[in-house]
Amino acid sequence: MKKIILVVLVFIICCTNKESQPEVIFIKYDESADLVKQQNHESGRMKFKLFQSKRLDMNEVFKPFQKDLSQFSEENYNQLKPLILEQDIPTLQKSVKAGALTYEKLTLFYLYRIRKFESDSTLSLNSIIALNPNILEEAREKDKNSQNASEHSLFGMPILLKDNINTKEMATTAGAVALERNYTKSDAFIVEKLKENGALILGKVNLSEWAYFFCSGCPLGYSAIGGQTLNPYGRAQFETGGSSAGSGVTVAANFAVAAVGTETSGSITSPSSQNSVVGLKPTIGVLSRTGIVPISSTLDTPGPMTKNVIDNAIFMNAMFGYDKNDKASVKLEEDYYQKGFKSEFENIKLGVLQPLLTDSIYSATIEKLKNAGVEIFEITPPDISFDGFLTLLNIDMKYDLPKYLKESADKSIYVKNVNDVVDFNHNDSIIRAPYGQKLFEGIVKDTTTLEELEVVKANLKTAGETYLQFLKDENLDAILSINNYHSGIAAVSFHPTLTVPMGYKKTGEPVSLTFIGVPFSERKLLEIGYAFEQLTKVRKMPKNYQ
Repeated sequence: MKKIILVVLVFIICCTNKESQPEVIFIKYDESADLVKQQNHESGRMKFKLFQSKRLDMNEVFKPFQKDLSQFSEENYNQLKPLILEQDIPTLQKSVKAGALTYEKLTLFYLYRIRKFESDSTLSLNSIIALNPNILEEAREKDKNSQNASEHSLFGMPILLKDNINTKEMATTAGAVALERNYTKSDAFIVEKLKENGALILGKVNLSEWAYFFCSGCPLGYSAIGGQTLNPYGRAQFETGGSSAGSGVTVAANFAVAAVGTETSGSITSPSSQNSVVGLKPTIGVLSRTGIVPISSTLDTPGPMTKNVIDNAIFMNAMFGYDKNDKASVKLEEDYYQKGFKSEFENIKLGVLQPLLTDSIYSATIEKLKNAGVEIFEITPPDISFDGFLTLLNIDMKYDLPKYLKESADKSIYVKNVNDVVDFNHNDSIIRAPYGQKLFEGIVKDTTTLEELEVVKANLKTAGETYLQFLKDENLDAILSINNYHSGIAAVSFHPTLTVPMGYKKTGEPVSLTFIGVPFSERKLLEIGYAFEQLTKVRKMPKNYQ
């Protein structure tokens, strides 16, 4: 990538405040040479056609904060770094209680940090689509009640959302030009829960457009609205994972305390793994999907993406709850944190997939677990058929997207179904669909009936349960996978997964260990994940984002 920092500093002359800082202006740079270089990448999905968004003006995104950021200096930023970077939620809350930090300062820190990196053409990650214009006012309100906040709550914590989750303050685009003006009148159910628990919604992050069920073989983390999301561990070198690319990238780069992702099959697990963060894909029904742009009402779920397991558990407590408008929602009496976790493994039995032992990082990790007292059961997985998976997604989205557009989208959005979106994109495909829209076109062509779909679902569920049968047959606490290798199998059989950083390849690319549990075993997975995290402590910040 070019080593030219295209940032213009415009000094604000203010007679009442001589300490004002220079305003940072975002300027589009000439990316043509970078794109030529990118065509040499060994991965076809990394041969980008563009980096920067052709729709987004970050100057407009930051306009509401211009005055406040003019009062916040690089010195202020550097003073706060030790208090904020990589710190877990309890530590941040303790700093607030001690008077060393305020929620307003915490929010300003993240706004400054996002601008600092995203305005630098050599470091920008294209991770942000929108910022909540009211966030600083909301943070100041939280400061008035800071002494009442629990150390184990999201109260006053700035959180980022994947931009397929409805928020009243910002448009919900799913990365698509067709939804660019989707200003919904209500929040998604999980956003309501986050606000009830005191969380600050900092903004919306980039994603693979339409949650990566749109184009075929296209780059992970690309959307027409946000441009090409980049991995902070290797910009344009490593994939971001997807579809919750921006959620993983922003957490890894410390642009917020945490982020919400969504998953149908791997969309939390994959970007969490690629960006060395902790991601939990809960059992379907634990977290509401109301107000989230769908792929599949059968498989979709939101989930927390955090820098550590403790934050993940605290996040879960702030999001879950029964939603009468979500047919899959279940009533649960659960505390995912329960005053913390033990750092030792006690009577834990884990399944190891024999074919994965050829991976040196996985194999070395298994030895560490054995030495820590974990009982290991080696599994030779059965052969299964995964036929029909694409059909499941096709037909679910064919029916679920119109339902969202009718019930949860802004009434001004004139596309009403997948076919409308395809036609809309054809009118300006260079801007709206530069990588094509093969999967959407496949949805339109798929004639599978709802009765046939039920057979497909049942067969896939049986196949997934067969593959994971040892969880019950051998009374395993979890089966261990790598990254999102078995996300599809876990998805169709409704098993939760938790991914935790496991290490880094010689190239510096992150690798994660993924724990697959029985349905509704999220608390158990978090306990095991915490013990593993404390045993290994491998997560490290991306070196250019410290």
